[in-house]
Amino acid sequence: MGYQVASIDPARTAVLVIDMQNDFVAVGAPLEFPDGREIVPAIQRVLNVARENGVRVIYTAHVHRNDGSDMGLHRDLYPPVAAGDALVDGEVGADVYHEIAPMPGELVVKKHRYSAFCGTDLAVVLGGLGIDTLLLTGMTTECCVLSTARGALELGMKTLVVADACASCDYPDLGHGEMSAADMHVAALRIMALTSSDVADADECLTRLQAPVAVAS
Repeated sequence: MGYQVASIDPARTAVLVIDMQNDFVAVGAPLEFPDGREIVPAIQRVLNVARENGVRVIYTAHVHRNDGSDMGLHRDLYPPVAAGDALVDGEVGADVYHEIAPMPGELVVKKHRYSAFCGTDLAVVLGGLGIDTLLLTGMTTECCVLSTARGALELGMKTLVVADACASCDYPDLGHGEMSAADMHVAALRIMALTSSDVADADECLTRLQAPVAVAS
């Protein structure tokens, strides 16, 4: 079961950097996920090679309006969001972390839900660019990355999840046992490998990206 993105056509592929924002990544941030800082070097490598090979780079940023009108149930799930202390559109905390900031001309898609496709124009943009394959990076693996992979699947797009360029966070015991960030990350990768995506580490993904693309005769 599952499928493999055996080769990557730069003209039909985009790297998606999911929610690598200050409010998640910076030290002392209100929604700090320390593992997010650990994957910055891997994301940098992917971005450098992608840009060198003409692959589009697109960022997502989870944000909410000042009045909270677009929070929905996120208000109940995340107290710093409900209090207006995190992910406020236009505030520095909602910006992409400076070490992997967008280059001029690279798109930042603002979203209000886990999936990068929910309530955004991402699908329209990708269709207009002729893109049918996504390399997914960012966080969290089990939440916004997985939700975006599922959204892509439902639109008929392939996803290659860059395993060591994604990260999770520790989960407390809410009645079903606690789970470490490492265990949650691996579990999410296994789910995506079975249900929505190809999964490989950065070295393998970049090898496929740099390999010659076969041209149909």
